[in-house]
Formats: sequence, C-alpha cells, structure tokens
Amino acid sequence: MSARDESVLRFAAADGVSIVGDLTVPTECHAAAIVCHPHPQYGGTRFDPVVDALYRKLPTVGVAALRYDFRADFDDGAGERLDALAALAEIERLVPGVPRIACGYSFGALIVLALDCADLAAKVLIAPPLGHINIEPQVAVPMLVLTPTFDQFAPPNVVRPIVESWSDAEFAVIDVSDHFFAGRSGAVATRVTAWLSDRWPPRSPL
Repeated sequence: MSARDESVLRFAAADGVSIVGDLTVPTECHAAAIVCHPHPQYGGTRFDPVVDALYRKLPTVGVAALRYDFRADFDDGAGERLDALAALAEIERLVPGVPRIACGYSFGALIVLALDCADLAAKVLIAPPLGHINIEPQVAVPMLVLTPTFDQFAPPNVVRPIVESWSDAEFAVIDVSDHFFAGRSGAVATRVTAWLSDRWPPRSPL
C-alpha cells in the first residue's frame, strides 16, 4: 500500500507549547495513529528506532502515522499528556473520519495509558514500565501490551498480571530482546500492525 510523501508538522498543545512532528498518510487510509517516544530526559525522541519502525510500518497496513517530539522542557508527565492530546487533535484534523489509535513506547506508553479519551479506538503500549509507576487505564478501550523477554525495568512476570486485570487488554511477549529492542524494532512493528489489521482489516468499514 503506497503512502503520500511525509510531512513535517508544527502544532500547539493546549498550554501553547509548540510541538514538532512527522505525518505519513497512506493512499488508502482507514485509521490514524500517534506514536509517543521514550523518556526525553534519557535520550528519547521521535527518531527512536522502535518509534521509527512503527511510524514506517503503520502506513503499509492503511494506518496514517504521526510521530512527534514531546515539549523541550520536561513537565513530569502532565505537559506531555497535553502534547499527546494535541497530537490526537492534529491527526483528527488532518485525517478526519477515521478511528484514532494511540501508541507509546516506554515512557510514551505511560503517557498513552494515562490518556482520558473515550473516543480512542485502541491503545498500544510497548514496554510500559508498569510496577514502578502505577497508572490505571483511564478509559476502557482495546489495548495491546508488548513486553520484551528480558525487560530490565518491567519484565513479563511483573507486567502480565497487571495487564490481565484490565478489561479488553491483550498481552504479548517479544522474544529475545530487552527494554531497548536492539535488532528487534521490526518485530515490534510487525506485531503491532498485525494486531491492528486483525481488528480493522484494510478496506473494511470501521
């Protein structure tokens, strides 16, 4: 499935902070997703390998993708949630009339988990550091939670029981990888897009 040329975007969060991101929209688009990156104070940006792999894979299954950088001045999660909400609003403006999906990796997964958006179609949490930070889902939407086998911060035996206590959440393990998914970014992106395609096949009404 071919995609339009990538666009660089600038938009503002509710508190006026400027956000920069990239958007790719496939020719045949049936859903739209934002992708939130890892902790910005530990080197996380929208160009993280896992974020990049997912950003490039989503349009191949008919899902528009918007990746963006969190605000420059870290706000301990509060401002970063505003950034994610702004990204969701921006993708709704640019790709109207399709379901919206929020994806996040590591710190970005915690931001996605904390989003209180009843109109989201789904959430995807990649290596969420659950157990260290306790956040309950704010809305009941379908969720996919991926954890690497050897996650240094939240291994499968910690994450699985938490996820199994949530409604409509699927848990899966990415084999032979740690929290940083070295050499396994493609496997993460493939697993996410397979889950989305199972729920919302391309060309099917949503």
